[in-house]
Amino acid sequence: MSGERRRLLNIAYRLLGSLAEAEDAVQEAYARWYALPAHRRAEILSPGAWLTTVTGRICLDLLGSARARRERYVGAWLPEPLPDRAELGPGRGGGLADLAEQMVLDESVAMAFLVVLESMTPAERVAFVLHDVFRYPFAEIADVLGRTPAACKQLASSARRRVGPAPAPVTAPGQAETVRRVKTAWEKRDIAALVAVLDPAAVMTADGGGMVGAALHPVEGAARIAQYMVAIADRAPGLELVELLVNGGPGLVARRDGVVMTVASFDVADGRVVRIWAVRNPEKLGPWLTDAAEA
Repeated sequence: MSGERRRLLNIAYRLLGSLAEAEDAVQEAYARWYALPAHRRAEILSPGAWLTTVTGRICLDLLGSARARRERYVGAWLPEPLPDRAELGPGRGGGLADLAEQMVLDESVAMAFLVVLESMTPAERVAFVLHDVFRYPFAEIADVLGRTPAACKQLASSARRRVGPAPAPVTAPGQAETVRRVKTAWEKRDIAALVAVLDPAAVMTADGGGMVGAALHPVEGAARIAQYMVAIADRAPGLELVELLVNGGPGLVARRDGVVMTVASFDVADGRVVRIWAVRNPEKLGPWLTDAAEA
C-alpha cells in the first residue's frame, strides 16, 4: 500500500499544511483499518476509498481543533515549506525529510495557494481540495463530510470564490530571475534595489512561532520590507542566501554556519514580488535542517 499511503499523505498535507500532522492523520487511518476485524476488511470493496474517507474525516477534525490552537500561536502561522525532492539528495532521508520526498510538488502546494486554503472553513477546505485538486466526486466527498453531494458542491463553490480567479501564470525562469534580484539586493544591503523589485503594496509575513525572532505582524509596503530585510542582514553576519525550490517554486533559504534559519517563498506578478512568506520556526524546518546538516 505504499502508493496508497503516498496519495493519502499528499491529500492530508494539502488539507493540514503540516507534514507532521499529515503523517499522524494517515497513521491513524491505517490504525483504524487494521483494527477492523478481518471479515469486515474483506467486505470493503475499495480499501483505498475507505482510507481516503477516514483520512478526510480525521483531517476535518484536526482542522477544527487547529483553529483554536492557532489563536494561541505566537505571531502568524504559515504552512510548513517543502524542499524539492532532488535537493534532499541521496542518503538525506529520515523523519520529515522522508515525508517531504513523497510530496507531489505542483500548483496545489504553492505557498500562495496553501495560505488561501487557510482562509476557508474546514468543510470548505475538505470539499475544495478533494474535488478541485484530487478530482473526487461529490458523492464520495459527502461520505467524508456527512453532508449531501449538493451541499458539498456548494461548499466547494464557496471555497472557489475565496481562491478567486487564477492570476496570469509567471514562468519559472521569470519568477526565478525576480527572486535572484531580491537575493542580490539583499546581499548588498541595497534598500533602493530591494524597493525596485518589490511591489509598492507588497506584504511580508514571517512565522517564528515564538521560538525565534520574527515580526509578529505582517510587514506592509516595499520600503518597510526593504528596511526590515536590511536590518535582519545587519544583525546576522555570516548569513548565506541560497536559491532553492520551495513548495515547487523559486525561493530563498538562509543558512548560518550550515544551519537553515529561514525558508522564504515568493509570489511574483509583473516582475515584482507581491508577497513574501518567511518560515523561521525551527519545528517547521525539519526536512531543510536534515538537508543542511548533511550538506
